[in-house]
Amino acid sequence: MSNTTNVLKIDIVSDVVCPWCIIGYRQLEQALKATGTAYEINWHPFELNPNMPAEGQNLRQHVAEKYGVNKEQSEQSRNSMAAAGASVGFEFRFTDDMRMHNTFNLHQLLHWANQQGAMHDLKQALFAAHFTYSRDISDHNTLADIAAEVGLERNEALAILESQSFSAAVRDAENGWVEKGISGVPAIIFNDRHLVTGAQGVENYTRILQQLAEA
Repeated sequence: MSNTTNVLKIDIVSDVVCPWCIIGYRQLEQALKATGTAYEINWHPFELNPNMPAEGQNLRQHVAEKYGVNKEQSEQSRNSMAAAGASVGFEFRFTDDMRMHNTFNLHQLLHWANQQGAMHDLKQALFAAHFTYSRDISDHNTLADIAAEVGLERNEALAILESQSFSAAVRDAENGWVEKGISGVPAIIFNDRHLVTGAQGVENYTRILQQLAEA
């Protein structure tokens, strides 16, 4: 995007294992297209489960423990998310053996991808890897494969994951957003001033974008 005052700056704080993050982004994307808004998107790290062990946890078990929901409520939530995703062209394929993962390594890989101009593409690929294809995003080789699929160097991706070379940078970024009051995602900040949380829907995002344009 060109660097003019008419370009809307959008910062999105999110986690790859957050279903409403990809739903919210896709809703916003449709609203941006509908309004013809010029924009630039910057993705930022947030961990829904920073204490999750490396091997992860069964997703249904995790949801039951964290939110106190039973299987029927979990199923209703999955159906709701699947319908919301389908409405904006994203496919959720929930399975009984699906797992929740620790995402710190993913955020390190995304930090590196940002230096290559490929953060957005990798972010979208990771959402699909987790929610659509149930790939093991805790596995370094799987993550390196996904990086290669969006045009990044696989061996370099693997080396970054093994060395943890961006751990401090990611931790600093995460802490910075927490210090700014971000406690849940998606958190979308327009032009460094206007915070919108959650998946608001295409119509609401369209209205927000129109209001920002008028302002």
